[in-house]
Amino acid sequence: MATALGAEDCTGAPTWIQSASKESQSDAQRINRIIDFARRDAATSDNLSVWSTSLTPLGLAGGSVIEARRLQRSFGDGLIAAEIKDLRESWMQHADVVLQDDAIISAVHQALAHRHPNSRSHGRPGFPAEVVLRLLILKHVRNWSYAVLEREVRANLVYRDFTRVGADKMPDAKTMGRWGIALGPAVIKQVHDRLVQIAQASKVVQGRKMRVDTTVVESNIHYPTDSSLLGDGVRVLTRSMHKITALTGAVGAKLRDRSRSVKWRVLEIARAARGKAAPSRDRLKAAYGSLLQATSRVVGQAKRFSREIGDGVKRCAEIVKQTALEGHRQVLDVMVPRVQQVMRQAKARIFRGDTRSEGKIVSLFEPSTEVIRKGKAATPTEFGKLVKLQEAENQIVIDYEVYARRPNDSDLLMPAIEVHAAKLGRVPRLVAADAGVYSGKNEAAAKAKGVKRVCIPNRGSKSAARKREQKKRWFRNGQRWRTGCEGRISVSKRRHGLQRCRYRGDDGMKRWVGLGVIADNLINIGRAIAAQPAT
Repeated sequence: MATALGAEDCTGAPTWIQSASKESQSDAQRINRIIDFARRDAATSDNLSVWSTSLTPLGLAGGSVIEARRLQRSFGDGLIAAEIKDLRESWMQHADVVLQDDAIISAVHQALAHRHPNSRSHGRPGFPAEVVLRLLILKHVRNWSYAVLEREVRANLVYRDFTRVGADKMPDAKTMGRWGIALGPAVIKQVHDRLVQIAQASKVVQGRKMRVDTTVVESNIHYPTDSSLLGDGVRVLTRSMHKITALTGAVGAKLRDRSRSVKWRVLEIARAARGKAAPSRDRLKAAYGSLLQATSRVVGQAKRFSREIGDGVKRCAEIVKQTALEGHRQVLDVMVPRVQQVMRQAKARIFRGDTRSEGKIVSLFEPSTEVIRKGKAATPTEFGKLVKLQEAENQIVIDYEVYARRPNDSDLLMPAIEVHAAKLGRVPRLVAADAGVYSGKNEAAAKAKGVKRVCIPNRGSKSAARKREQKKRWFRNGQRWRTGCEGRISVSKRRHGLQRCRYRGDDGMKRWVGLGVIADNLINIGRAIAAQPAT
């Protein structure tokens, strides 16, 4: 005899699942049209051909161990959905519908399927692509670490339902970290571009207005000084040589550990740097001389170790240990040139007074980090990368970019207008930016492109006509709207972690910024759709 919980009708679906579906259908009826528009747009867009290649159907190719969607729901999933339907945050309902887009899931599915040559067909069944994407987005929505993400999703039914983990086992933090690396900055950019298209299809973004601003996302490094960088280099090189000696034994060049003496020299420099008198400067130069000499000897040892591994003097009989030995040699080969660069810039600064030496680095572990001064009183000097955030209506970031080298602010306006026209299909009627972007050439070029209102103040000398122009109501209103850029940057840093990048390398910086922007856009798209009148 069937119970009420397990009763089924003629369709074969349990009645409790049908009742939950009917209750949620009325809430989602207004926003289902968004996905219909987006899918039709994806089918006709030339820019999304790369996304549509694996949708035949998604994740159902024979022998595939990586699915695009979680196709089979368990008994526990239904219980979770019934319990949390009124506990979701306001933005989650609409974001959940947006993330069901086939093009978005396909981009993630392809990235996971190409991690290794046989990832699609070999190995244990992996988590579906939609679960991977939703977990990474939730991590950046909340600005959690992978360990905190694992703990929170395991303990929270709302998060389990939103991420599609459901009643299944939660993946561990290391697995999710590998997923983030597998997606890469190109896939994150594709997902973001698709979100912008969905926002435009749902009339959240029209493209009539554009504002652009830049900010600095700091690298995850300590405050750089020449002495601390030299100490870091000695520590890393000595550690690698200790590991090499443990693998190969006492053969070839012997290691002399100078870590202790280098540590005392670094402390001596720190004490001498506090004084500004001539005796303190003399002690500082003497301490730096000793530190540079010790560092030079460590670098020489590291070169000999690397050379002897290449010549076969230091080797291991076992294949696994020999592979580890080659890995330690690669660390030496990477770190030695960086330590030598720090030595050159320390000599130039201390003994010649040159603070702008060529190829200057401020971190051995993030060598591409730039020294950026933006004139802020609280943080006059920042160490990281310059990031552009470009917005349209409803606080939607339609484009972001992490610059390899800091450009001139005045060079950003025209490329931003071109990107706006390419993504939204129209030139903005109003363009707003701060005074650093202004130039007469930019203003004339923007108007030639079709921009009616160029709302960028001139901080230089202004003629009487220019002063009258900047006092007009439309100009003042445009500048008021422009200040929203500052609020968007502040929210992105506080809520989504764009203050400091926790991922490594240039690709890690791009992934961190991209996922943070996607998380912020999802919240704003959800809120904008919820505020739209029902039709």
